[in-house]
Amino acid sequence: MILLFAVAGLVTGLAGRRVLRAVGAEVPPGWCEAVSAVLWALVAWRWSAPGRPGWWLPVPLSVTAVAVPLAMADFRYLRLPNVLTAAAYPVVGAAIGVAASQGGAALGVRAVAGAVVFAVVHALVRRCAPGSLGAGDVKLAGSVGAVLGAVGWASLVVGACVAAVVTVVLAVVRAFSARTLGERWRGGLPHGPGLLVAAWIVAVFPAAGSVPGR
Repeated sequence: MILLFAVAGLVTGLAGRRVLRAVGAEVPPGWCEAVSAVLWALVAWRWSAPGRPGWWLPVPLSVTAVAVPLAMADFRYLRLPNVLTAAAYPVVGAAIGVAASQGGAALGVRAVAGAVVFAVVHALVRRCAPGSLGAGDVKLAGSVGAVLGAVGWASLVVGACVAAVVTVVLAVVRAFSARTLGERWRGGLPHGPGLLVAAWIVAVFPAAGSVPGR
């Protein structure tokens, strides 16, 4: 099963890389495919353990499918392509809808509320400090908030903290790699990868007591 999921992940990574190429944000061949394959295999391994509800599985898989190409585009170009941030809503939304049909309507309600809260907060931050976030970050925040909210209210706080920590780590990396990253990230730091890492961690390793863990 893990091998099959790895192959499926490779295919989604290939599709993601082709989308990036189509919108002028091409990344080197193999990276999207390899990372997606590894992460899908990790999700499959995680769900092979007893007690993991199958109805939640589409959520981490869908998050992985959109997160890998988005993160790579942001790393390389400081850009979150609209075609992928827009696609994240129906892709992740459909997965959460499947989960809510089995896990309870409250899960879906939390997802909607989480999407609104996370998007509004990021929009306000961008309005107050335009240089801190890009428009793509705000567009991405809604789908990320939906995943965090679906897991639990506390996950919204956890996700925000994880995203901030990842961004700080990237700032440190840039400081020590000025020669290689200074020019590439001259316009700022990529915040999208932090949001995406937060969504992926929470989706794959939901906190104890959350709906997916029951």
